[in-house]
Formats: sequence, structure tokens, C-alpha cells
Amino acid sequence: MSLAFAAILGVLLDRLLGEPRRWHPLVGFGRIADAAERALRSGAPGHALGNRLRGLAAWALIVLPCVALAAWFSHPALDALLLWLALGGRSLGEHARAIAAPLVAGDLAVARERVGFIVSRDTSQLDENGVAKAAVESVLENGNDAVFGALFWFCVAGGAGALFYRLANTLDAMWGYKDERRVYFGWAAARIDDALNFIPARLTALTYALLGRTAQALACWRTQAGRWGSPNAGPVMAAGAGALGVTLGGAAIYHGQVENREKLGAGDTVSVADIPRAVALVERGQWLWLATFVIWSLAHA
Repeated sequence: MSLAFAAILGVLLDRLLGEPRRWHPLVGFGRIADAAERALRSGAPGHALGNRLRGLAAWALIVLPCVALAAWFSHPALDALLLWLALGGRSLGEHARAIAAPLVAGDLAVARERVGFIVSRDTSQLDENGVAKAAVESVLENGNDAVFGALFWFCVAGGAGALFYRLANTLDAMWGYKDERRVYFGWAAARIDDALNFIPARLTALTYALLGRTAQALACWRTQAGRWGSPNAGPVMAAGAGALGVTLGGAAIYHGQVENREKLGAGDTVSVADIPRAVALVERGQWLWLATFVIWSLAHA
């Protein structure tokens, strides 16, 4: 039961305070990660096996001691604090609303700039629907990374589990890109993040389906997810698009190159009205997960 109360407190802290504006521990962790990469990566890309092993060693060196300390000093108050720092639900909603507001006001330039904060594609040429689609895709995908993945690993292993997931997710975001510099060094970070997200991503997809157009979401998940490049993002975004009744994917520009992505979902072209609907889907899912965990804890108390 103490873990259930810690979960409630951690979620409430995220809803009330959001991510720390200053002195966020992940900023310091990112600097440590940069230093570890500079010290251990050999060449760009360097030797395939050698830099993969160096990346794995760097990952273990900066993640495992932090998680071990969190497990050693485990306490409900610390668990709640770590879950708060691992969650990004309020921040995700704030970013989405910051995109929707200028779109509603007709300020496309500002909307393009703000959606560029949360997606890696080129947003300079997007029209209103393109901005809205990028925002909805980011909300659905990051619903898993910023909310449900952290909650899942918290339920499994308490605050140490949430910390483990968030640090691994952060290193994937920093090292997991397949550019010349990190294609080998970031291999371990990307594979570990994929493994940690395998179950949460599918539970996220199921959550979206249950809270939206269920039959359509399940059908999109079953028939479309395998065509998407990411094994975990595919189920999440296909089910989310089906649940909302919109179509995602299609052409997008990454690093100056047009990438023709598979279409996901079914229904209308995304509009600005779908951005708050996507945020609401994630938020309702978070409360459903929290209620389920509390009820399960009560039943086993």
C-alpha cells in the first residue's frame, strides 16, 4: 500500500508542479552522459564492436550506480519524489497547448516554431494541418515515454524502477540516433530502451484503444503497427490514431530528406481540435492506470 500512496503523490506532484524549471537532476545527468561519451567513445563512428561495447560500458557506468542508490535508500517519500521526476505528463500537455494556441489564433509561424521544440522533423514548411499532425503524433508517442513507461516501471520496482526507466530513456534520446557519431556508440542505449518499452508500449496502445474508438483502434494496431519503423512506436501511434479517428504518418522532412512514412489510423485529416483530444486521451489513461494500481494494491493488502 505504501507504494500505491507514493504513486498517487508522485502523479499529483507532476500534475501540480510539472517538471522542475531549475536544477532539474536530468540536466546534471545529461552533462555526465556527455562527459562519459567524450571519455569512452573512440572515433565517429569508430570500430563497430568496440564502440558498441564502449557505449554499453558508459551506459552501465552512469545508470546502474544511480539506480542502486535509489533501491538501497528506498522509502515511500523518495519513491514519490523519483516518480515525480520521471513523469512528464504536465509538461507534455503544456507543450501541446502552446502549439494549439497560436494555431487557433492564426499565427502559423509561432506554431511551427513551438512544434519544432518537441519533434525532430523540419517544421519550417508545415501548413496548419501539418503542425497539428506533428503535435498529435508527438503527444501519442510521448504519452508512452513521458507517462505510461514511467508508471509501468514504478509499479514493477518502485522509485528505483521509475528512475531506471527515465535514465535509460534519456540516454536513448541523447545517444540513440543513428548518425555517424552515435551509430555504434548509441546502439546499447537504443536497444535497452526498446526492451524496457516493449510491454509498456503495448499497454499504452491498449489504453488508447479502451478510452477511444476501441474496435477501430484495435484494428489499426493489428494491421498497421508492423509497417512503422519503430517496434514500440508503431502500436502506440496506430492504436492512438485509431482511437482518435484521425490519420497520421505520411511524408515528413528529416535532416533535409523527405521520408515517406506509412499512414496510421483511420478517418479525418488532423486538425488543431485534435491536439487537446490527444492530450485528454493521455491524461485519462494516466488516471486509469493510477486507479487500477491503487485498486490492485488494496486487493492484495
